[in-house]
Amino acid sequence: MVQNGLDILLQDANRLKNRSIALIANQTSVTLDLNYSWFALQKKGIALKKIFSPEHGLFSTEQDQVAVTGQPDIGCDIISLYGHSADSLLPDQSSLQDIDLVIFDIQDIGSRYYTYINTLALFMEAVDGLDIDILVLDRPNPLGGKTVEGPLPDPTYRSFVGVLPMPPRHGMTAGEAAQLYLDHRKLDVNLHVVAMEGWQRTMHFPQTGLQWVVPSPNMPTWETALVYPGMCLFEGLNVSEGRGTTTPFLHVGAPFIEPETVAAELAMLDIEGVLFRPTYFKPSFHKYKEEVIGALFLHVTDRNLFCPFTTGIAITTVLHKLYPEKLRFLREVYEFNDRHPAFDLLCGSSKLRTMIENKRPFEEIRKSWTTDEDGFLFIKQNYHLYK
Repeated sequence: MVQNGLDILLQDANRLKNRSIALIANQTSVTLDLNYSWFALQKKGIALKKIFSPEHGLFSTEQDQVAVTGQPDIGCDIISLYGHSADSLLPDQSSLQDIDLVIFDIQDIGSRYYTYINTLALFMEAVDGLDIDILVLDRPNPLGGKTVEGPLPDPTYRSFVGVLPMPPRHGMTAGEAAQLYLDHRKLDVNLHVVAMEGWQRTMHFPQTGLQWVVPSPNMPTWETALVYPGMCLFEGLNVSEGRGTTTPFLHVGAPFIEPETVAAELAMLDIEGVLFRPTYFKPSFHKYKEEVIGALFLHVTDRNLFCPFTTGIAITTVLHKLYPEKLRFLREVYEFNDRHPAFDLLCGSSKLRTMIENKRPFEEIRKSWTTDEDGFLFIKQNYHLYK
């Protein structure tokens, strides 16, 4: 069984004595026997000054893009890093004055869009040049550490879903990503990583032996995390990504979709490791609330062959081909950004949207990010902590 960084740290918690500590955490910050880190540290005689919570809150009670205000009382001051404005994504400097060590311990899901490692990156920027150490307690990348997929983001499209210079599926742990970002931004930060024991880059989450603790309201299972690097793209379209159902991101649908027709078009593309089942669903909230809508359900048949980002782009390409007058790329404010369409922020530029709108062949679109993948595979190996 894999041992997380938290469990390794607790074996030698005395090194934290006499430190003034803050914790960046949510409910995924648990020991092997599912004790929350803040209580586990307390039992070791380590007092926390405060806890910083990411998007969704300490116990993941809030939906996406909802400001986190009130939080449960756990006997420690909790400061939200997700409020009503982009400024809230950074800690207020006054909240840093009485601490000299910040511990980050949150389960990531292996996708650049997922905001927790972006929270870590922004926090590192906030303490740049200050006498505050950052200690990352590493956890597995649920999608493994070998495969990367998708384009690198254009720096001019930087947003809260694109802080780090990595593809949508990045194949790094939080600790590795933090080290990459330290070098990328040339930050003056004293960063340390407590590495896991027993994790290998070939492992998907079920192979770790660990319990899946829901990291956010719409990430109920590991299977959801597996499809997320592609299905998250539908946050930028007038297509439901399955929020408001018990299987978010495994469903995609809209009132204008004829499921059998879309499934037949997708069957003609060379998309390995997944089957598309025509279906209907009725979201209880979010897009198309209480409407029965045509949809596809994704069944991953081979997780080693499955390419989630490619799959998301394939579905988008087919929907645009079939419903060019009805499919819409959303332009509302997305993660505090109103400069670019959400789809562009997720893809890292306008390139893929433009290719889809210009009806470029799917194979041409699919090949457009291979150079970025090759380049990132070369770069990221410099930060590998595991074989």
